[in-house]
Amino acid sequence: MRRKKNKQKKVLFIASVGGHLTQLLQLKPLFQKYNYHIITERSVITEALQKEYKMSFLVYGARNYLFRYLFKFTYNCFKSLYLFLREKPDVIVTTGAHTAVPMCYIAKLFGKKVIFIESFAKTTTPTISGRLVYPIADLFIVQWETMKVHYPKAVHGGSIY
Repeated sequence: MRRKKNKQKKVLFIASVGGHLTQLLQLKPLFQKYNYHIITERSVITEALQKEYKMSFLVYGARNYLFRYLFKFTYNCFKSLYLFLREKPDVIVTTGAHTAVPMCYIAKLFGKKVIFIESFAKTTTPTISGRLVYPIADLFIVQWETMKVHYPKAVHGGSIY
């Protein structure tokens, strides 16, 4: 009789640079429990983090220059597909924002689980990324009870800080 190997789940953590990534890094205790990989936007700060974490980068794309943003967003969609196929995650965990949305849809396309944690900064209004991912999320977590008005099927998880 063969024994099944206790295969560790592969979890891909993805967030835009800044506060979204700061929140995601609060989940560091999970990095030891799972085979993890982090995806964020390339910046001076995130390149320094690469010494401590297993990371890959997307192109930083601020939405204030719409024309350039559209090209960067399109590029990031294709790169997200490439990184998804390379990493082969079982689960996607994200705190948003726009950088993470394509990865969530790619994961659903391949039948993988999506966990979205709505931003701590949002206490009364939803984020755009939250509204886009909510319909496909397997688990949608809000950090404020007041956000359940916008996301009735969400779980109130409390603050991750």
